Amino acid sequence: MAVLTVRNLPDDVHRALRLRAAQHGRSTEAEVRDILAEAVKPSRRIPMGDALAALGREVALTDQEAAALERQRDRTPAQPPRFE
Repeated sequence: MAVLTVRNLPDDVHRALRLRAAQHGRSTEAEVRDILAEAVKPSRRIPMGDALAALGREVALTDQEAAALERQRDRTPAQPPRFE
């Protein structure tokens, strides 16, 4: 496991960390580990379908734009891979 040293931490930040750790019933070090993990790791995975639906809502194509894309779509049947 990696070790991280934080230098020049302001006193008021250190006091706030100690207070927060005490409120959660753990050491200051454990509290910092939890804060860092929450900051860099998502709390839950976003399902791909939800992400794509959100992207579609952001793009908000008009019916005409969607029809133009549909007309440009390649309709050539896919060929299975050949391993020779």
